[in-house]
Amino acid sequence: MRSRSVLCAVVVWLAAIFAASLHAQGSLRVARASLPGAIAGTNYRGSVVVNGGAQPYTWQIADGKLPPGLKLNPARGSIVGIPSTLGTYNFSLAVTDSGIPAQRVVRAYAITVTAALTIDWKTPPVVHGQMLEGSVVVSNLAQQDVTLTVIIMGVNQIGRATALGYQEFTLASGAEQVIPFGSSPGPGTYIVHADAVAESASSSAIYRARKQTAQSLAIEAPE
Repeated sequence: MRSRSVLCAVVVWLAAIFAASLHAQGSLRVARASLPGAIAGTNYRGSVVVNGGAQPYTWQIADGKLPPGLKLNPARGSIVGIPSTLGTYNFSLAVTDSGIPAQRVVRAYAITVTAALTIDWKTPPVVHGQMLEGSVVVSNLAQQDVTLTVIIMGVNQIGRATALGYQEFTLASGAEQVIPFGSSPGPGTYIVHADAVAESASSSAIYRARKQTAQSLAIEAPE
């Protein structure tokens, strides 16, 4: 009977120590509710911060997939790499602590990968008499300044290309530039192509963006 009493006392003592330890550690919880967006072709680093529980923690992908080019560090909860494919990627991360019993928390996240360089119509191409004109806006979303070359061409029904506009300049990180264009390429029906190529001297990265009209634009022969 005495040995059984001693055993019961030990169990109660251990349970009390465990309860006190668990109370001191607190519940495992995720402190950061979202992850930053990513730029295609640019280094990315995002971290999820947790509080409570017993360190060290272990991270894993519970559901879904990271953007191509990104990887999860299971010991740090950080996501790093160079994303390659545009889009929004939904996934769930699970973190488990080292307590006994272990605590586990799962949280849903999303990372949106956008282009480092974009080009769009500021003023869509139109025909005014014999002139084919409009403007584009180019945005540098990369993390460094770039040397930008923009070429706007009108390609007619037989494949002949006429330059409508051309510029080369430095575009700062986070900046945008409006570029007007216009020319008289002659009678015909034209698809307008706008191409932008950006090169970063600091990283040797090259980014490209393209835009073209969905329908042909007609220039009539003068009477």
